[in-house]
This record gives sequence, structure tokens and C-alpha cells, in this order.
Amino acid sequence: MKAIVIHEYGPPDVLRYEDVPDPQPRQGEIRIAVHAATVNRVLDVSLRAGRERYRGPVLPLIPGVDCAGIVDAVGPNVSRWKVGDRVSAAGVMPLDVCNEDDSGYRGPQGMMGIKRPGGFAELVAVPACAGVRIPQNLDFHRAAVVMRHVPTAWNLLFHVAGLKRGETVLVMGAGGNLGTVGIQIAKNVIGARVIAAAGSDERVALGKKLGADFAVNYVTHNIRDEAMKITNGKGVDVLYDNIANPKVLPTAFEAIGMDGRLVTAGAHAGPHVSIDFSHLYHKRITIKGRPGYTPSDLPHCLEAAAAEKVVPQIERVLPLSRAVEAHRMVEAHQGQGKIVLDPTLG
Repeated sequence: MKAIVIHEYGPPDVLRYEDVPDPQPRQGEIRIAVHAATVNRVLDVSLRAGRERYRGPVLPLIPGVDCAGIVDAVGPNVSRWKVGDRVSAAGVMPLDVCNEDDSGYRGPQGMMGIKRPGGFAELVAVPACAGVRIPQNLDFHRAAVVMRHVPTAWNLLFHVAGLKRGETVLVMGAGGNLGTVGIQIAKNVIGARVIAAAGSDERVALGKKLGADFAVNYVTHNIRDEAMKITNGKGVDVLYDNIANPKVLPTAFEAIGMDGRLVTAGAHAGPHVSIDFSHLYHKRITIKGRPGYTPSDLPHCLEAAAAEKVVPQIERVLPLSRAVEAHRMVEAHQGQGKIVLDPTLG
């Protein structure tokens, strides 16, 4: 099969598109014919550059921390999946042989594309327990994007923030991947009132297009003042921020009202940010950081996407052979939405 392989860390050119042996599914595993894998700024691009070595990747490595496609082979003792099933997989999963339902497994776990071969390949073998069925009316490209960002945003808003219908949430970085997903979950699934905040008029417009009730350019406007106007001085119930911009977040923090919550799963513009501690305790604010997701949410995330309550933003779909170009685009911050690699494209 063809795959992208990292033999050494460095610029995008170190990515090699080459022939490697087809993976053979072990006991309790399935093999996926990949139709989509997303390119991620940290877990793919930064990893390739050598800035994520603390995660323990071992070279040579096939990257790609998510994928979507069709089951094309099953290993021994797998009954829940059959050849032809539509499946997605992402994130942390068992590394050693395990039962198809993961029962009794106590061995090491790790992320595909970092600790085990990933989705930047024509074929990838994963534990059967890591597979999530894709609804028939959801295409593979969107399913891969859903697996990457929607579960994290879903977890932050539903479980960590406890956002309720009718509450107001301020979504920072409204044009980014977690931002665009967060707007749609908050509005279309939970029924909250959404303020989308971004650093350009183009991204503000995208936030409105995705359903935000209000949108603010925090470069040209004071985000606290605007949020207080919108909430009639009450302040927002939830601040959803995955950027940690030290120039903006301190002001946004002051827009949180009584018993408000700040939730986050990212800090690529930080990580160090100053906040007003008197506002923190006077307003009884809770701050929670929680990366990752709740596995039981995965089917709900895919179903929400199939119902178009959450529409993943895709900037470009490229053949797997153009992974170098895809990495360059991500590094250059070009466009909005995810870049998806599709090994089935010529």
C-alpha cells in the first residue's frame, strides 16, 4: 500500500509518499480502507517538525490521528464489524492485542499516528473497540473532521461547562476549528444564545453564518463591553476559549457573569495569560481545562453531523500524495477549515 512516512523530523519535505507492507489486523482488530484523514496543526504538523517529542513517537512513523473509511478486513474474534461497514476512528486506543469490546484490557494505550500507525495511508489497522459507525448520509470527509474536533467541543460544552438551553456562551476564536464547531453545538444542539468572537471581519462573518446570535471583532471592539451590552450587564454564563490569546482573553474573562464558567482545551496563542482574580472570586467563576472527549458521545457527534446540526468546515481535500503541500498550507495558516487527505483520489 501507499502511505506517508516520517523517517526524520524537519520541514514538510521530510514526508515520504512510499510503498509499505499492508497491515494485517490482529485478534480483536479491523482494517480500514481509508477515504479521509485530517491534517492537524499540532498532532501532525508540529509532530513532523519535531516539536512533539514528549509524546513519545518512534520513527519511522505513519502519521494521521484520525481516519474514516470502509472496513476491508477483520481479525480473529471480531463479530461486531464486517467487511463493507462504514467506520471512523481517532485518538487514543489500545496498543496491544485486546478483545473487540476492550473488556479486561489493562495494557498500554496511545494515539494512532503517534504510538501506532495512523491514517495517512491507504490502509490502517485499529482495535475494533476504537471504531465508530458512520451514518449512511454522512460522507467520509466530514466524518473524519467530526472525529477530530466535534467530540472535544461536545465534551467541553455539555459535560465540562454544563451549558444549558437559554444560557449565553461567548465563543472565542469563532473562525477556528473548535470555534466553528462550538458555535453550532451550542446553538443547534443545546439551544444556547451564542456570541461569536474573532479577530477579523471575515471570521466574524463566518460565526454569524454558522448560527451565532451575535458576533464581535475583538480587534476593533472591546469584547467585554460588547458582551455586557448583549447580556444587559449580566455577563455571559460560559466563556469557551481554546486559544489563550494573552492580548484578548483577560478582557473576555471580565465578561463572565455570576457563577460563570471558563472552559478550554487549547492554548496555542498562550500559554501564559493574566486574569483579574478579584473578578474570579467575586463572580464565583469556575475554570476547567479538559482535553479529549467522552467516548459515549461519539455516535451523538456523528449523528448531529449527519442531521446537519453540525457542519464541519473543510477548506480543501487533497490526494494523500500531496501531504507535503497540505502541511505547508497548514503552516501558512491559509484558509478556514480543515484540510483532508483522501488516499482514494488520484
